[in-house]
Amino acid sequence: MKAYLLSLGCSKNLVDSETMIYNLEQEQIVMTNDEEDAELIIVNTCAFIGDAKEESIDSILALAQLKENKLQKLIVTGCLPQRYAEELLKEIPEIDGVIGTGRYEDVVELIRQLDEKPNQNLSFVDDILQHKIYKELPRVTSTPSHYAYLRIAEGCDHHCTYCIIPGIRGQYRSRKKEDILTEAQWLSQKGVKELIVIAEDISVYGMDLYGKNELVPLLKELAPIDGIERIRLLYVYPNHISDEFFDLMANEEKICNYIDMPIQHISDPVLKKMGRRITGDRIKEIIEKAREKVPGIVFRTSLIVGFPGETEEDFGALCDFVTEYKIERLGVFAYSREEDTPAYKLPDQIPEKIKLKRKDRIMKLQFKNVKEYNEAIIGKKIEVIVDDFDGIFFESRSCSETVEIDPVILVKYDDRIKIGDIIECTIVCHSDYDIIGEIESELTE
Repeated sequence: MKAYLLSLGCSKNLVDSETMIYNLEQEQIVMTNDEEDAELIIVNTCAFIGDAKEESIDSILALAQLKENKLQKLIVTGCLPQRYAEELLKEIPEIDGVIGTGRYEDVVELIRQLDEKPNQNLSFVDDILQHKIYKELPRVTSTPSHYAYLRIAEGCDHHCTYCIIPGIRGQYRSRKKEDILTEAQWLSQKGVKELIVIAEDISVYGMDLYGKNELVPLLKELAPIDGIERIRLLYVYPNHISDEFFDLMANEEKICNYIDMPIQHISDPVLKKMGRRITGDRIKEIIEKAREKVPGIVFRTSLIVGFPGETEEDFGALCDFVTEYKIERLGVFAYSREEDTPAYKLPDQIPEKIKLKRKDRIMKLQFKNVKEYNEAIIGKKIEVIVDDFDGIFFESRSCSETVEIDPVILVKYDDRIKIGDIIECTIVCHSDYDIIGEIESELTE
């Protein structure tokens, strides 16, 4: 049997997809990149916000049409069936089975049962809140060989009022440190140079398992692993960031001076309604302290505009923050009203037109910040890792860019460069979000 797997959404979803691929390959199921050649298709979905749900549904419907040809089984997994299993099976009869976020390892068993009961639609979805410990599952890697994601925890205990993640992913469950280190060693032996450390929130790693925050001790044990040249940290909530964390970032060369810290807003009334448990002044204090302790640190963050009750004054404070604090990498979402969240029932819902207008305003302000940042690095020598080649340029990243989200640094073709190399280049110009670099006469590995 040939199988095609489409992984949508975040990097955590991708790791789950890699778990399913491992299980499929153990059963001699051959993976293909051509959906039209597949007898089995799996869509691993995202359902975080409305746009993600729409993308998932559109993808399922498009792939369902292949049942008129070679496709025999269509399985939908992940966040969407965890929320809407019954609705999916009822409304899209082409779906043969669904798997929730707690049962990825059962993908082969689902296929077997579908073979035994070909005319039944099956659901492998359980109560994710019943999962109390992190479930260790083998995986393959589907990313290029020089970087890989390293998940250190699953689930979330923050319960922000707009967010459905705790209901989809369950309570926070840290991995045992020895299991993380074993996987990191395995990845380094496979040639991985950049570890991208992920979880819904890495900043509280270990609290549930060890009774204390173990993120910094974990990073100190990851750093000495031979072959690992970079450690990138994603999804660090501001509530639990310590001075020790920034001291380690400043002193450990392998840890990228880059932090993905979602703040969502800066106005105290909005933060309170969001259930963020932090003030705008505290967020500003963290940014200022980080920039003092870690010169050259680059922040990535996400903002939500149009949250219920967001006043012009609240939005004005957010605009002032974007202008003054000049976050280097910033994404903006118009508030998505999600059923089964507390914010769904809040009064003073903002009209969609105003949400989009506010989003556009923030992005225009941010474009000025990006342009200013790009102009400031022209002439600088920067070490980059080469990710891909587009036929003209090598697409690369410094420590200031994460994969698939941030702008790339484009380096002109040179036959001395290979994908996965770490080289030094000089930034010569930029075009909107993309940055252009040139290599020196000698390369450094």
